[in-house]
Amino acid sequence: MKKYIRIMNNLNYSKLFPALIFCILLAGNSYSITSANTKQLVIVIDPGHGGKDPGAVNKSIREKDIVLGIGLKLGKLINENHPDVKVVYTRSTDVFVPLIERSRIANKNKADLFISLHANACGTPATRGTETFVLGLHRSNDNLEVAKKENSVILLEEDYTTTYEGFDPNLSESYIMFELVQDLYMDQSLIVADAIQQQFSSRINSPNRGVKQAGFLVLRQASMPSVLVEAGFLSNLNEANYLNSELGQRNIALSIFEAFKKFKDKTSGASNIKSPEIIAKNEKKQEVAPKQEVRAENKKKAEIAAQAVTEEKNKPETEKAVNTPDTTAKVIATENNIYYSVQIGANTTPIDPIASNFKGLKNVRREKTDKYYRYYFGDEKTIEKITVELKQIKQKFPQAFIVSFVNGQRVPLN
Repeated sequence: MKKYIRIMNNLNYSKLFPALIFCILLAGNSYSITSANTKQLVIVIDPGHGGKDPGAVNKSIREKDIVLGIGLKLGKLINENHPDVKVVYTRSTDVFVPLIERSRIANKNKADLFISLHANACGTPATRGTETFVLGLHRSNDNLEVAKKENSVILLEEDYTTTYEGFDPNLSESYIMFELVQDLYMDQSLIVADAIQQQFSSRINSPNRGVKQAGFLVLRQASMPSVLVEAGFLSNLNEANYLNSELGQRNIALSIFEAFKKFKDKTSGASNIKSPEIIAKNEKKQEVAPKQEVRAENKKKAEIAAQAVTEEKNKPETEKAVNTPDTTAKVIATENNIYYSVQIGANTTPIDPIASNFKGLKNVRREKTDKYYRYYFGDEKTIEKITVELKQIKQKFPQAFIVSFVNGQRVPLN
């Protein structure tokens, strides 16, 4: 014991104390760096209708009550099992929330996934089953009727014609703009929708009506992967009673939760889609790389590009690639030409690129690649100039984003 006390007394505390402080600061910095570099996954749960809007009704069973119960149960499952995920509700009580405000909540919170919850109804009481929608053009009258039913809630809002730019949910002509599918998030939305329907099939004794597309206003403004779930038909009394039960709501919530887990595993806490802001940050990081490495990489890219141009020039005329863009597209590519444009939308059925089809926006060009017709605006030489145009276009088309072209060919923006 005396030996231990002698050793402690001989320690140089003037040297030990600074070292201890350094270790604490280092640990703190390590934690803060890790936290800063890991984007928290955000999911927005949107129980449809609410307040003065009951949604579909069968006797005393109301859609607004059912979807709120499902939404709260879904959020609880996520909070309990994934505390690292931020859950945001568009409503957690019986209140009325305008459609446009629901998507604004998702955009404001920079959500990674938006799930809108609903229950269906139709004039045929025998019809039942679950279906999940993504934004797009309705391919059948049934899909159109579902979209009309859910969109008609805007009629309860003040000055809805101004808010939704003259959109009339009861006129089929109003849905032409939904031809401009925001394909930026289409693949992810379809994956989530398919996973939800698979979970329904394994957990609920109700027909799987599949994944569908339709023009839902609540999905149109959302700048992230988004789905709208129709959990069943309230017009079918048996299904209505099931959805109104604790067991039914829990099974619906659990099915969506399991699909969410798969989405979370694939995204690993961050969206796979790179926004212009993220791209700009990546470009800034590249600027601090060693100059020699950057020069070497650029030189290599230039040599490859020059070789490709030379080979194309030396080919016989019969072997040269024939460029057959859509006849309405503006031919603006020249050798070694790099430019940026704003993509407004994409679809599989062509729309005339005239101002009346694009909210008065002139000089829209249409080009076809693969199975899609894509609609672009602008051809600027710098990312700064096209970013200015993007901000203006986003006021009319929130789903718009920047793309780049090299020698007339679209290439990844990096």
